[in-house]
Amino acid sequence: MTKLFARFIKDESGATAIEYGLIAALISVALITGASTLGGALNNTFVNVGAKMGQGVTASQ
Repeated sequence: MTKLFARFIKDESGATAIEYGLIAALISVALITGASTLGGALNNTFVNVGAKMGQGVTASQ
């Protein structure tokens, strides 16, 4: 029984899998945050361009 317990303590494959899972989760959070920020900036740019184009059409009529 002690050999089984000692082998279980030395086995690090589960810890490695957990570490990879945590790294993947952190990368996912960073990507989602970056995409949200970029999406907001793009939305503001398109809104501004649309407003400028609307002003140009109104001014030319």
